[in-house]
Amino acid sequence: MPIDSKATPAAVAASLRSAIASQRSDLFSKNLQKNFLRTRFAPSPTGYLHLGHVAHALVVWGLARTCHASIVLRVEDHDRGRSRAEFEQAMFDDLNWLGLTADRGPSFGKHPSEFRQSDQSEIYQAIAEELRIRGLLYACECTRRDIAEQTPANSGELQYPGTCRDKGLPLDQGLPLRVRLPEDNVTFTDAWLGVQAQHPSTQCGAVLVRARDRYWTYQFAVVVDDLRHGINLVIRGEDILPSTGRQILLRQLVEKVWPASLPTLSNSESKPPIFLHHPLIRDTQGRKLSKRFFADGVIKQRQAGVAPEVILGQAVAAMGWVPRERPMSLDDSLELFGRFVCRSELTVQKAGR
Repeated sequence: MPIDSKATPAAVAASLRSAIASQRSDLFSKNLQKNFLRTRFAPSPTGYLHLGHVAHALVVWGLARTCHASIVLRVEDHDRGRSRAEFEQAMFDDLNWLGLTADRGPSFGKHPSEFRQSDQSEIYQAIAEELRIRGLLYACECTRRDIAEQTPANSGELQYPGTCRDKGLPLDQGLPLRVRLPEDNVTFTDAWLGVQAQHPSTQCGAVLVRARDRYWTYQFAVVVDDLRHGINLVIRGEDILPSTGRQILLRQLVEKVWPASLPTLSNSESKPPIFLHHPLIRDTQGRKLSKRFFADGVIKQRQAGVAPEVILGQAVAAMGWVPRERPMSLDDSLELFGRFVCRSELTVQKAGR
C-alpha cells in the first residue's frame, strides 16, 4: 500500500527550509529559544490506532528530530459521543510500546489536563462568548441532510449556504453555532504540496463551532488548542488540507477576541504556523486507512506478540521509504525519514549555535 508522493524530497526540503527561515526571522526577536519549533501528534480516541497513525507519527517524530522541534501529545476527544476511555488507554500503551514519546502531554486517567480537549470546555466557551459579543456567532437549525440537499453534486464536501445567517435564532437554546468568517481568499505555502489557494466561504460556508449535541467541533477546538499550545509546525495528512484556509481565518478571529481571562498569547503563538500535509496510506480499494473501514489496530498485533519493529517496518514500507518491508527500529525508521525527505539539504541549527 505505498503512498504516491506529490513532491520530491528536494522540493519538500526546500519548501520547509524556506518556511522555517521565515518563522525564524521574527518568531523570537530577542533570544532564540531551544526547540523553537513545536508540533503535535493529536489522535482522537474514537477507535484504536492503526498503521496509518503509525506512519503519521513517524512523519511527526521524524520532522521533529530533523528540525529540533518539540512534540505535544494532545488527545482530541471533542467528539464525546464516540470517544472511549479504552481507546485512549490503548493509544497511550501503543505509543509507549513503539517508543514514541512526546515532550509534553496528558497522562491516562488524570484530569484535568491542558492537553485533553474534553477538559477545555470552559476555555472554548469563553472564546465563543467573545465571538458572540462581537456579533460573529449565529445559531443554525439546519440538519446535515438539509445542507447536503443544497450542496452541488461532486463538490467534495458539504457547503453551507448561509440559510440561518440572518434569522436571528436564539443562541442559548442548544442549536448549533456557526461563526461568520471573512469571505477572503487564503493563500499559503504547504511545506510538502507547495502554494495553495483556498476560498473557505465557497468551499464550506460558515464554519460550525458547536454542534447539535453541544460538543465543540474539531475545526474550532483545534484552532484554539494550537494557539494555546504554541504549535507553529502543523503536520497532518493531506485529507485535512481543505480545512487549512478556514482554520487560518478562524485563527485570526480567535486571536482578535482572545479573552483577557486566559493566558496571554506570546509572539510565537500568534505567528501563523508552518503547514505540512503528507500523503496517506491507502487500502487496496484506494481508501485511506481509517477506523471507519476497520483498519487493523496496533493493539491487536501488540497483544498477539508481534514485535514493535515489525509494525514500524510495515509503516516505513507503506510510506515508500524502503523498497521492501522489513523489521526496523524506531531510530532507523526516523533516520530513514530524514534521508527520504530532508536529506542533507535541511539543516536547522539548534538555538544558541
